[in-house]
Amino acid sequence: MIGDSAVRPWGSWQVLDEGDGFKVKRIVVEPGARLSYQTHEHRAEHWTVVSGVATCVIDGDVRVLYVADSVNVAIGEPHRITNEHDEPLIIIEVQHGTYTGEDDICRLEDDYGRIEV
Repeated sequence: MIGDSAVRPWGSWQVLDEGDGFKVKRIVVEPGARLSYQTHEHRAEHWTVVSGVATCVIDGDVRVLYVADSVNVAIGEPHRITNEHDEPLIIIEVQHGTYTGEDDICRLEDDYGRIEV
């Protein structure tokens, strides 16, 4: 739902827009933090950096993105966003797929103990 948000151990997210087959989020990654290395069964993602520097791992390939850089993550592709810098990282994430719910996450690695056994 538009306006939904959550605080996570690595930062926070907020839903900016959504509709049939898409969702747009503002993601803030705090300095020194990173999201879990994860996959999605039902959605692809497109990330655009709007502030800070993102170190992204996509299927084992490391890419550093600066303001206005973007990258696509295909459905099922393992991925992670890391902020290795001293200022907050802000990314706009556009999700595309048949389902964009928060429970479409399969964590492969997680710094915060959130992997289900």
